[in-house]
Amino acid sequence: MVACYCATFLKPEMLHIYRQITALETFRPIVIAQKREESERFPFSDVTVIPKPATHFLRRVWFRQIRDVPWQVSQREVCALRAVLTKADARLLHIYFGHIAVHLLPLIRVWPKPVLVSFHGADVMVDLAKPAYLAATKKMLAAAELVLVRSESLGKALLEIGCDAAKLRLQRTGIPLDQFPFRERTWPANGAWRLLQTGRLIPKKGFATTLRAFAAFAQCYPNASLTIAGEGPLRSQLEALARDLGVTAQVNFPGFLAQDSLRELLYRSHLFLHPSETGEDGNQEGVPNGMLEAMASGLPVFATSHGGIPEAVIHVSTGFLVAERDAPSLGRELLTAVLNPARLSQIARAGSAAVTEKFEQRSQVRKLEEYYAEAIRHRGNSG
Repeated sequence: MVACYCATFLKPEMLHIYRQITALETFRPIVIAQKREESERFPFSDVTVIPKPATHFLRRVWFRQIRDVPWQVSQREVCALRAVLTKADARLLHIYFGHIAVHLLPLIRVWPKPVLVSFHGADVMVDLAKPAYLAATKKMLAAAELVLVRSESLGKALLEIGCDAAKLRLQRTGIPLDQFPFRERTWPANGAWRLLQTGRLIPKKGFATTLRAFAAFAQCYPNASLTIAGEGPLRSQLEALARDLGVTAQVNFPGFLAQDSLRELLYRSHLFLHPSETGEDGNQEGVPNGMLEAMASGLPVFATSHGGIPEAVIHVSTGFLVAERDAPSLGRELLTAVLNPARLSQIARAGSAAVTEKFEQRSQVRKLEEYYAEAIRHRGNSG
């Protein structure tokens, strides 16, 4: 039995976590959460919700705004969490997201069984310029049995802040390849290229760079179109930018799409963009799930040398890479690539093969279960 802690089970953009938990075979998972959302989209029977206490808001204000330190769970919450873990006879606790593990540090310190913490991207560098947040993160890393990272770049970032290298394990996102089989694209003869980017509409996804690059591309290919699929706080700003760039008629914002609709959109598209960038708060990507699904399906990807992206995309081999925020270079790469359809097809096939080699879901879940077993053995041997 393994207990998986997700503060919210689950937000729409956390499909990769649902896939991982439900694909476990040699371990039986239970889920502990503060609240449950999207239960129809993410059905799971064994979820225990321990809601935030009535004093949660005041505690957050006290910790974050008055003391300027990360808030942590109360002793009452620790007791409630331990009771759930004990009743379930959980052998291990897997906490999703590093900043959530910082909140749970009082539990990690007193629970006698191993704890794994997985980092996914945004939870590595955000707020760590603040001494109190950095100190709390170091304490959490010291208390955890193993620390999982979705990309080598995230592992390097954790090493730089003092994580013990002996604890780090690479555990990549798993993509269910049967849901995204490779399909050869037919390139348009009339210049009606269909470009696509998916994801939550937040700064680190680089949607503004996508729009600027597309505007340059559309000057040469006026029949081209761009779909930006997702929801988020930047939607109105991006719609305004499309108007300012004069491409409103060619850009579609369908909002958040269910998985089946998103999959259909992938197969209707020709080119996939994902020019991620580091946020002002240090927020960065691991290896974006949407990008991997696009590559698996046979879409050539145009992205940036950011975070873990170069671990999946090798420039002009399995995709195309430019520097962060470099819309002119991204536009030039798009224009050059479509001039050689045969080469574009070759890169699309290579990109799909790279996902098969490094990110196939079953192999990644087997690795995760190996890490679970390792942590249990290590804690048993250490007393």
